[in-house]
Amino acid sequence: MSVRAIGPLGLRRLLRWWPPFRAAGVRVQYIAPDWSAARVRMRLGRLNRNYFGTQFGGSLYSMCDPFWALLVLNRLGPGYVVWDKAAEIEYVSPGRSDVFVEFVLTEERVAEIREATADGAKALPWFDCVVRAADGSVVALVRKQLYVRRKREKAAAGQAG
Repeated sequence: MSVRAIGPLGLRRLLRWWPPFRAAGVRVQYIAPDWSAARVRMRLGRLNRNYFGTQFGGSLYSMCDPFWALLVLNRLGPGYVVWDKAAEIEYVSPGRSDVFVEFVLTEERVAEIREATADGAKALPWFDCVVRAADGSVVALVRKQLYVRRKREKAAAGQAG
């Protein structure tokens, strides 16, 4: 079953039971019906608390990992290939409580990607998000680079007569 087949609400429900998110206390709170936005929360708990009693860095990254690719893929539609290419995370302050991150994919960014890939070329756009504590303070800055291109037409090998 593909992500497109289950839709944003179905994906949100499915991710509730996905073992990496479940163990880390990650909860997808919202995915927009048009795939333009998502909001994720991670509770501070014993399974994602590090030696210092703060959010484990790997869990902070994990809560951000799939969302840019999922939003872009679903906004572009089935004629595109979207993969994660690179990522960066900067830890700004210790996560001593629950943390949140919001992803917003504007129509302008989607149009830029469509334009960059219109001739079959790949695009390597970067996307930024901010992990925040409940009080609004910045806990981490995460950057993701995606590989995006239009799907190649299947060769008509053997069909020409």
